[in-house]
Amino acid sequence: MLPIITIARQYGSGGHEVGERLAEKLNVPLLDKQLIAMAAKKSGLSEEVFEKADEKAGNSLLYSMVMGNYTFGSRITGINDMPINDKLFILQSDIIKSAADKGPCVIIGRCGDYILREYDNVFRVFIHANKEARIKRILSKGLCDEKKVSDFITKRDKQRANYYNFYSNKRWDDLSNYHLTIDSSEFDIDEVAEIIITAIGKIKPPAKK
Repeated sequence: MLPIITIARQYGSGGHEVGERLAEKLNVPLLDKQLIAMAAKKSGLSEEVFEKADEKAGNSLLYSMVMGNYTFGSRITGINDMPINDKLFILQSDIIKSAADKGPCVIIGRCGDYILREYDNVFRVFIHANKEARIKRILSKGLCDEKKVSDFITKRDKQRANYYNFYSNKRWDDLSNYHLTIDSSEFDIDEVAEIIITAIGKIKPPAKK
């Protein structure tokens, strides 16, 4: 049986494209920006509000967890009073778990590996690349001015790291969190997808409890 695949990725490493290609090759659903639309629909808030908060750390959730007011994946009393970042994380967590319960899928970012940490059938991937390759990819897409691109990459990586570190209480760049790490600057997108598929075929099935 195919696993759920979670992909953490450095900005500009092509993680989204790899996720798209994996979903196509394996014929499974892809969850990335779709999570914003699904969370918006579930909450009744606009997508624009959630887009600004996507993969950015909040400021109250850990305190609530410590105080015993938050149960992971559960319905929250007073969720509407939470900051948008925390609300989005909770909604996306529920959506990710629901998708995983239905079967194999590819999940991009958003602490997917941590959210599904209690699931046996998850294959966790981290995609990185050298700075030159990332700059080239970002400029080719017109996502940033050439003079600002290096700082832009650093800022976005820091943002993703802070988000992951905050909500998971783990480190985004701790390679022990992942089954496989890949330098995408050494391969094209199809090759990276095939490497992941090959690795999935080699992994040992979880021990029966």
